[in-house]
Amino acid sequence: QVQLVESGGGLVQAEGSLRLSCAASGRTFSSYVMGWFRRPPGKQREWVASISSGDVAYYADSVKGRFTISRDNAKNTVYLQMNSLKPEDTAVYHCAARWTGAVSYDYWGQGTQVTVSS
Repeated sequence: QVQLVESGGGLVQAEGSLRLSCAASGRTFSSYVMGWFRRPPGKQREWVASISSGDVAYYADSVKGRFTISRDNAKNTVYLQMNSLKPEDTAVYHCAARWTGAVSYDYWGQGTQVTVSS
């Protein structure tokens, strides 16, 4: 079982930056693929970025070049550095974990609110 706790959300002006953190429990963190998802107000959840156990990162086109996902296996933590934020980035951001090779994410955090004002 893996428990995920996000932090770092808040209110920021457009073009500003935030760094989200997701702390994970468990001793096998390094074996998981970690992802960030978001749910904008009134919309469906969407994938933002993910990072493999081998530190290969993938991004949605909407955030590519602005967001950076990283992980620190010694701290059981994954990060999402968000720069050049736009009002359309406003959403509840969730981190998630899945075993390498699994199809779906099995573990989810409760989320942290990010609000970008224009």
